[in-house]
Amino acid sequence: MKRALIYFSIIGMVLGFTAFQCASAELTGAKLYINQKQYDRAKESLLKDVEKNPASDEGWYLLGYVYGEEGNVPKMLDAFDNSLKASKKFLLDIQTSKQYYWATSFNRGVNYFNNATKAGSEDSTKMFFDKAVEQFNNAILCEPDSVVSYQNLAYAYLNQNRIDDAIVPLEQLVKIGTSPEAFSMLGQIYTEKGNELMDNYKENKVVSDSTKAFEWFGKAIKVLETGKTKYPNDGEILLRVSNAYIAANKLDVAMTAFKEGVEREPGNQYYHYNYGVLLLNAEKYDLAEVEFKKAIEIDPEYINAIYNLGVVYVRQGTEIREKSEAEGKEDLAYQEKFKAALPLMEKYLEFNPQEGVIWELLGKIYANLGMPEKSKEAFENADKYR
Repeated sequence: MKRALIYFSIIGMVLGFTAFQCASAELTGAKLYINQKQYDRAKESLLKDVEKNPASDEGWYLLGYVYGEEGNVPKMLDAFDNSLKASKKFLLDIQTSKQYYWATSFNRGVNYFNNATKAGSEDSTKMFFDKAVEQFNNAILCEPDSVVSYQNLAYAYLNQNRIDDAIVPLEQLVKIGTSPEAFSMLGQIYTEKGNELMDNYKENKVVSDSTKAFEWFGKAIKVLETGKTKYPNDGEILLRVSNAYIAANKLDVAMTAFKEGVEREPGNQYYHYNYGVLLLNAEKYDLAEVEFKKAIEIDPEYINAIYNLGVVYVRQGTEIREKSEAEGKEDLAYQEKFKAALPLMEKYLEFNPQEGVIWELLGKIYANLGMPEKSKEAFENADKYR
């Protein structure tokens, strides 16, 4: 599940009435019903009041209050808008109401979200996430610039695998520009949508799929480069932008950019890491090794760099072994590479013990090093976590 949500304290709404000399009978009756919490009757009277007098600023304001008490935030806001069109008399009251119902809706969304994560059935999970989505949307209606509302709406969609729906709040967050996570998440989604279309193209050879794929890659690069400019030291953004360039077959462009980053900020582990990833994909293993080692030197617990350095050694060892086999020679130098990869992969699995693919790779490393018992255990873990 996406990260834990937060609560906001709220102060209960207290509606004070001011006596007006020219109040209509409907308006006077509605106030009485509101004090008695008979909201259906109050609403009936207020609808009659605003029908007779569309410029009834107080009638619209009170109708908005009633809708808010009923939990109908969209209609509440429509009524408030009509009150403000008539006059600004209730502006401060309306602003206070919006803040109150923003916090109320947000906290309800939090409760529903957390209930969804604990639900025991698929139907219950969906129901709670749907309710969370509704409440976070209500919060956004009340406070359109609320970053946390958009963030949590996106998390609710993503936890339901509603990727296309998640794009909308993430795009809004990118426009606001204060959430580095939004840039990396949106860029990743764009890249993945492009990858899906490219896979379809490779399978079915439909040219339009390829064209659309590169459109998504272009969108990913644009949003991630914007994020990179705003947050140059954010590791996730840097990782996603390098992945987007690779997917778009713009390896040279990406390599130049990250090489410049390394030269400009030699103490930035993220630049070294991402430059290393690009070099690894370009099969420039010796150069990639240098960059991953530098990233780990700066940050000894940089687990992704540790893993990819292990990948470098595995690929180098595989190349040496395959070349010697093709030439009919015996060259055990490949084992030194696998030995170098071994502690790196083991350390990675300490942090990510349920990754079956990595257990399988570790099993192959053990096998190449003549460690059959260890190899068997690793392959069993690979089957377990697959």
